[in-house]
Amino acid sequence: MTHDTPLIAIIAIGLSMAFLLGLVAHRLRLPLIAGYLMAGVIIGPFTPGFVADQDLANELAEIGVILLMFGVGLHFSLKDLLAVKAAAVPGALGQIAVATAAGMGLAWGLGWSIGAGVIFGLSLSVASTVVLLRALQSRGILQDETGKLAVGWLIVEDLVMVVVLVLIPPLAGLMGGVTVPVEGEAAEVASWGFGPLGATLLLTGVKVAGFIGLMLIVGARVIPMVLHYSMHTGQRELFRLAVLAIALGVAYGSTVFFGVSFALGAFFAGMVMASSTLSTQAMKDTLPLRDAFAVLFFVSVGMLFNPSVIWTQPWALVGTVAIVIGIKSIAAYGLMRWFGHDRSAGFVLAASLAQVGEFSFILIGMGVSLEIVPVGARDLVVAAALVSILVNPLLFHLSDRYAPKPTLEAV
Repeated sequence: MTHDTPLIAIIAIGLSMAFLLGLVAHRLRLPLIAGYLMAGVIIGPFTPGFVADQDLANELAEIGVILLMFGVGLHFSLKDLLAVKAAAVPGALGQIAVATAAGMGLAWGLGWSIGAGVIFGLSLSVASTVVLLRALQSRGILQDETGKLAVGWLIVEDLVMVVVLVLIPPLAGLMGGVTVPVEGEAAEVASWGFGPLGATLLLTGVKVAGFIGLMLIVGARVIPMVLHYSMHTGQRELFRLAVLAIALGVAYGSTVFFGVSFALGAFFAGMVMASSTLSTQAMKDTLPLRDAFAVLFFVSVGMLFNPSVIWTQPWALVGTVAIVIGIKSIAAYGLMRWFGHDRSAGFVLAASLAQVGEFSFILIGMGVSLEIVPVGARDLVVAAALVSILVNPLLFHLSDRYAPKPTLEAV
């Protein structure tokens, strides 16, 4: 009997192909990520043979992002976050501005509209959560001050992208795309005299502030209590289930009720759980699942890659990659030096942020669906993501060569 089981197929075939090609990459002394990405290309829609369900692959990859950010939150306190705000906030905003301007310049050269250029540039300005955190963890610097600054920088980027994704639909008409009517809560707030844009901004700000306040006030008491109670039952599976339920439940609830990204919701869940003495055990119990779903993230990126972009838009691709790897890196390094940090921290941040990922795909996908950017823009972003993820280990190797001992001086 034949069964239609796309979920089982993507997990079984995706992980199997990733394992086999990961072995090949290891044999060739290439980063394992190269094998995972190639596995996605093979099972993607642009190559012959088995084609996996892209939507399911993206959702599975999102679980990897949730578990990864949850793990980071377990090692990250509110004190750590506030300690790096002086550099993380202006640094992230400055780099976003530089990358967006560069993307707009390339879009202008390609004959696209200003609105298309803005979305294209923004999609190139934000780094991948999975790539950045895996790179920092593999080097053992996630808990260093440089690693904490990189995470803080990433959190600021995530918050900016949350606002951007909320604002694009009501501004789509002005940006040359399909006009989207303001509905629901935003429409009710707009009727108070704030206007569509003002209502959207106000509602987003209130929701994000409400979520953060709820997590820091209520979550800080409830989550550790639930964790300790589940451990005292003496049933280890209940404890593991509690950890996963909190991580996934808070991430999902943060998106549904507060409009916050899965990654940001999971990060705050982990940060609140870190106050529990059981946080180390929680980290160990989620490690295998986190690694498996992180692999599926890279497979899902490979599935998006359309090889035809290499010969149909070669120069546009070169320009896009140059923005991601070159301009973003230079901007990050320059901003770090401007804030008084040493060369080591500058090189590490430059290498960490010289790639694009999850939010980039969501943002450019929204631009295409609203007819603001051409479909070719999405192919360029995905191709740039593939190249930058592959090149990222080399950038870290170069940062080691010129700055062997990354440290972060006090501002």
